[in-house]
Amino acid sequence: MELKIITQKSEFDAVERIYNEAFPDNERAPIKMLTKRAKQGKADFLGIYDGEKIVGMCYVVCCRDLAYLFYIAVEKSLRGKGFGTEAIAALLEKYRGKRFFLALEQLDKTADNYTQRVKRHEFYKSCGLHDLPFKLKEGSVTFSAMGAKSSTDNSGESFTVKPGEYKELTDRYLGFFMRHMVDMRLFPD
Repeated sequence: MELKIITQKSEFDAVERIYNEAFPDNERAPIKMLTKRAKQGKADFLGIYDGEKIVGMCYVVCCRDLAYLFYIAVEKSLRGKGFGTEAIAALLEKYRGKRFFLALEQLDKTADNYTQRVKRHEFYKSCGLHDLPFKLKEGSVTFSAMGAKSSTDNSGESFTVKPGEYKELTDRYLGFFMRHMVDMRLFPD
């Protein structure tokens, strides 16, 4: 398994299919925006490769010492074969020294997909991520957060991200116009 920056049209087509299949409409940003921001250097759009074949995708937004895993998905037919675990390990290595975090659906027992949410949470825990003491509101959805301690911090403790840091990350990513159109904020849990 290897992570590679996506550059070819055929790669984007494969990734778009995986992305559309993996995420519900209310959690997907427009693929054209994701692609444009990556081309502007505001994010890393990465393919998860098994040899020459794309088996998944990752999308990471960085600002200062923050690395926010915005999206990760593995081809549906290949889930449970270790690609996600390997991809998280590769991402943690790639963003070593940064506060690496991600958003995931809250563990809401009334949700139709509660069992899937629990499995996803357990998956990230098995990859070494910890629950973080804040929530993220992105558009109309509120998420929980998990992260990995900085590789420069050997305490084993979780970290936090301050609302202002998250705002700086999202403002830089979205740009002047879009940051006023999309409600993205962090608040204590």
